[in-house]
Amino acid sequence: MTTTGTPPSARETELLERAYAYSLEHGLADLSLRPLATAIGSSPRVLLFLFGSKDGLIRALLNRARADELALLDRIPTQYDEPGLEVVARELWKWLSAPERRALMQLWVEAYGRSLVDPAGPWADYARTSVEVWLELLAKAQPAAVRRTARGRARRTAVLAMLRGGLLDLLATGDLKRTTAAVESLLHE
Repeated sequence: MTTTGTPPSARETELLERAYAYSLEHGLADLSLRPLATAIGSSPRVLLFLFGSKDGLIRALLNRARADELALLDRIPTQYDEPGLEVVARELWKWLSAPERRALMQLWVEAYGRSLVDPAGPWADYARTSVEVWLELLAKAQPAAVRRTARGRARRTAVLAMLRGGLLDLLATGDLKRTTAAVESLLHE
């Protein structure tokens, strides 16, 4: 089992990637170790050894999903000299709404919701941390003088709420054209 500060073994990394692909297809809410282990070519005993518990595996899967999000967050600022909040929000929306990310976004919504109703479980702090990470990215897109003001905080909170709401609507309806038009409309206000 990997401990803090110890890099994961090649086998642990391989199984985590397979489990992540499985969770994108099947979700995490009703995750059962036996079907997961069978699907990824392992055993429940090996998964428990490597991840400590089912909760440990879920935490590892949530961290893996977060890594996909953070990879985007790291790329956006490097694509522009001074992107601005609207540009970053637009790039985030393109990424969030891309059809190839539907499974990841459904997993994100599932984890976000579970962290609200099961705050002591493996989902603990997922929603709060998600908000903090995204607000931090949006803050970096604002000029320093605006970033530190109540108005700046309110604007980036509104942008985050709009992106999250648009994503929920998109996942519920599949209507990319309408939700993108709504995002664009709000970004131009």
